[in-house]
Amino acid sequence: MNVDELYLESEADIKNSLFAEAYHKCESILYEEPKHAPAHNSMGWLLKTQFDDYDRAENHFLTAMRCDPLYPHPYFHYSTFLTDLERFDDLEKHLTKCLTIVTLEKSWIFGKWAIMEELKLNFEAAIFNYEKAILASLNDDKIKGYQEDIERCKLKLSIIKQSKIKNPLNFKK
Repeated sequence: MNVDELYLESEADIKNSLFAEAYHKCESILYEEPKHAPAHNSMGWLLKTQFDDYDRAENHFLTAMRCDPLYPHPYFHYSTFLTDLERFDDLEKHLTKCLTIVTLEKSWIFGKWAIMEELKLNFEAAIFNYEKAILASLNDDKIKGYQEDIERCKLKLSIIKQSKIKNPLNFKK
């Protein structure tokens, strides 16, 4: 069986929640082809989501991007990885780099940027980036989703403005 067939099998295993099998198949692929970007990406995803092994997951995402700079999936997963770990300085650098990758949908990048700003409670910046995502999108469903995101940020902004909470990131009284 060639590595491409084995990779497709590993992806089917992931979809069927057969994570150990997928992991072993990705290991086999990387043994045969150490620069196989899709296998590195899948290993990163498996290590992050199934094993909580963040150091190794990050290494696989970065390796996937180095091995095939136009392969889009590790950029998506690495963005989520950085968001989940609240590594916003690293995420901003990553998203800036993403803007230069021709295979990445720009509306997605602005949407991720907006999420980062929303999590940091920078609602005006989040709204601005959701608006950029709308302008870059050609998908009506995504546009509707970004519009809903803007409305959510407007609500949060009004709560902050009317609230007596001095530090909104501190949820104690």
